[in-house]
Amino acid sequence: MKPILRVAVTSVFLLVSRLASAQTPVTSTSDLTERVDKVFEKWNRTDSPGCALSVMKDGRVVYKHGYGMADLDHNVTITPSTVFHVASMSKQFTAASILLLAQQGKLSLDDDVRKYIPELPDFGSLITIRHLIYHTSGLRDQWNLLELAGWRYSLDLITDDDVMSVLTTQKDLNFKPGEKHVYCNTGYTLMAIIVKRVSGTSFREFTAKNIFEPLGMTHTFFRDDHAMIVKNNAYGYESEKGGRFRLGLTNFDTAGATSLHTTVEDLALWDDNFYHPRVGGPSFPGQMLQRGKLNNGEALDYAFGLVVGKYKGLSTVEHGGADAGYRSDMTRFPEQHFSVAVLCNSAETSPSSLAHSVADIYIAQDLKAPEPGAAAAPAPATGMNLTEQQLPGLEGLYWNRDDDQFFKTYLKDGKLRISFGNDDDYALKPVSETFFHIADTPWGDQANFRFEPAAGDIPRRFLQSFGDGKPDFFESVPSSTPTAADLAGYAGSYVSQEIEPVYRMVVQDGKLTLMRLKHKPSPLEPRTVDVFSAEIGTIRFTRDSNHRISGFVLNSGRIRNFRFTRRAN
Repeated sequence: MKPILRVAVTSVFLLVSRLASAQTPVTSTSDLTERVDKVFEKWNRTDSPGCALSVMKDGRVVYKHGYGMADLDHNVTITPSTVFHVASMSKQFTAASILLLAQQGKLSLDDDVRKYIPELPDFGSLITIRHLIYHTSGLRDQWNLLELAGWRYSLDLITDDDVMSVLTTQKDLNFKPGEKHVYCNTGYTLMAIIVKRVSGTSFREFTAKNIFEPLGMTHTFFRDDHAMIVKNNAYGYESEKGGRFRLGLTNFDTAGATSLHTTVEDLALWDDNFYHPRVGGPSFPGQMLQRGKLNNGEALDYAFGLVVGKYKGLSTVEHGGADAGYRSDMTRFPEQHFSVAVLCNSAETSPSSLAHSVADIYIAQDLKAPEPGAAAAPAPATGMNLTEQQLPGLEGLYWNRDDDQFFKTYLKDGKLRISFGNDDDYALKPVSETFFHIADTPWGDQANFRFEPAAGDIPRRFLQSFGDGKPDFFESVPSSTPTAADLAGYAGSYVSQEIEPVYRMVVQDGKLTLMRLKHKPSPLEPRTVDVFSAEIGTIRFTRDSNHRISGFVLNSGRIRNFRFTRRAN
């Protein structure tokens, strides 16, 4: 994309003095901005969606810029004033609203959620507002539940009433509250409903009056009506073959977990509130950054809709978002009083990576080499190539017992590839004989895969992490190849007490295939005995005392132990 609008609000004095104090060579303002523009070069076109950027240093916006198009139909360019849907970046404002009500004495973070939402089922364990904040409630995720029940994300309108309709029929939790941390949009929708019921105003009105208006965030609001007109709005896009784009829009009348609309300029005002709190008072920044804990005392990196982490040795506070064709991120380096906000309207962007690249330019003198973790990459080997004789020992089926997810690695055209199921299939780029990144993606160098040989009782496995994050362990398991007769044994109709649609298993074109409401036929991939991977997750068929198929259990990232029973013929 070509830069359509450049608004460089820079402070030469601040930047030069900062660099000089670190005894590093002085870099001109124009050089800094040219290097930043290079980061966004791919999106700097008039025939593509793109991104808006703001860079904040010591309480001032030192650079803001628009790259690409907000509306391809009408040739509207992106500027720093363009309004974006920011998806899960919304959550910090929902958590802030709950915190403000707690400050006012209108609720306690340790209140039972059913005190305010009595229609929520009693699962036999206390679920508190604090559990909702930290994603430790055990509640199943609303988007997954709605999808299982027949809603089509972005196509069918989703309202608060729709979310509640699937929540109130649930019979079980993913886990006991406080035992695990599993990201859950449901909790933030429930918190927005609590804000509405406690305050007596809509969630949109409450946030406007108590957060956005006091901070002067005049282009920021929670969109709770999908039909409303939004001035200077960016439309979301997804890419198609041949370099074309198609619309990728949200269709929500629900807010809290998502639905915030804002600009990079307004986010700078919100960012400054963490240093000079006008909303929430002096204790507000510290309260927003209070991290959660599990029942066993393990500290989480999740705070109040914010993730507390590290980047190249520096402390960070950030949260991203992804809905339809929208991607967003704001990363704060609190010790450097430096922040970057990146809002994009293309599903192919990685705003977190873009924000980090901008930080690499502006605060290079402060960055350090990342501390090596269990899955940390070794020093890159220039031009590393592995022979076909070195790769076969890495092929196989790997399983994560925590979330019941399978990855398959295999050789193709002399390269090791990894399949996550469906169309998610990538070539792996070797860094060493046992360490790989994902090739040919803008975020692939952040995806780490370290293979380890079997040792004692521990099978061959690989550790998978993203960036400096905590690794997940995938262990080698034997694969299964069911016969035609085996597949026929799974065929039938299956029902759940927690959703209405009937799920049918049929054998089609030699594959076991799932047929369900409003969805195309979904072929299942065999994994281990009686276990298949599907678009909706991992399906584990169950058998009765006579060894006949009696039903199946569905596990996906945010849905656990979702049970279906086979209907009698």
